[in-house]
Amino acid sequence: MVNTAVRAARQAGKIILSYLGRLDSHDISSKGQRDFVTRADQDAEAAILDIVCSAYPEHGVIAEESGEKPGGEYTWVIDPLDGTTNFIHGNPHFAVSIAVLRNGQPEHGVIFDPHRGDLFCASRGDGAQLNDRRIRTSRHKRLNEALLVTGFPIRRSDLIDPWMRTFRALLPQAGGIRRSGSAALDLAYVAAGRFDGFWEFGLHPWDIAAGALLVREAGGLIADLDGGQDFLSTGNVVSANPYLFNDLLSRINDRFNKT
Repeated sequence: MVNTAVRAARQAGKIILSYLGRLDSHDISSKGQRDFVTRADQDAEAAILDIVCSAYPEHGVIAEESGEKPGGEYTWVIDPLDGTTNFIHGNPHFAVSIAVLRNGQPEHGVIFDPHRGDLFCASRGDGAQLNDRRIRTSRHKRLNEALLVTGFPIRRSDLIDPWMRTFRALLPQAGGIRRSGSAALDLAYVAAGRFDGFWEFGLHPWDIAAGALLVREAGGLIADLDGGQDFLSTGNVVSANPYLFNDLLSRINDRFNKT
């Protein structure tokens, strides 16, 4: 399954790069407020589905652009282009994200950055790799040393104020905070130790599933705001290396629930 996911991600990456810097206005449409889709998203997803469904026709699918197909034990969760707004503007920070859930839990995950050639892979119990080299989360132990990354809940107006409270609480305490525009890569970077922690609200399963497994297999922790494992359902997620996780989760949970 990992080999299939890698093959699909690489094929999608080729399609995405063929469109980079070449999009016309008719190649871009809006699914909602500040929620865009391009022909690159659609063509990349079609290529992924062709490879995955040919190899595993009996498996279920949850795909960002084409929706859900029920299956049995295994479900493929596909984001053909995470970071579409970056892509539209020629900002080369975006990725293909493919996860395989087994009975609802991440079993395999692949995140591919076609511009940099970074291929992140993980399987449950087998660790996480970047370009075939083992990766681990960072070892920073204090928040004032930590480089955090987050995302804005731009499509959920009800989450803007709670997010702002968490940002105000963390900004003076953290070593730095970034916003990259790709939740999948944010989680992959936590797994690789490039970021120390991540939080975001209102995400979709295809934004999180592969990255969540990468973080776990790289020795990190990930949870919803209550410390549970319902983030694929709630879309609210906190992740960090094991030294910072409890502190980060506590601060975010406290501010999120204040009025």
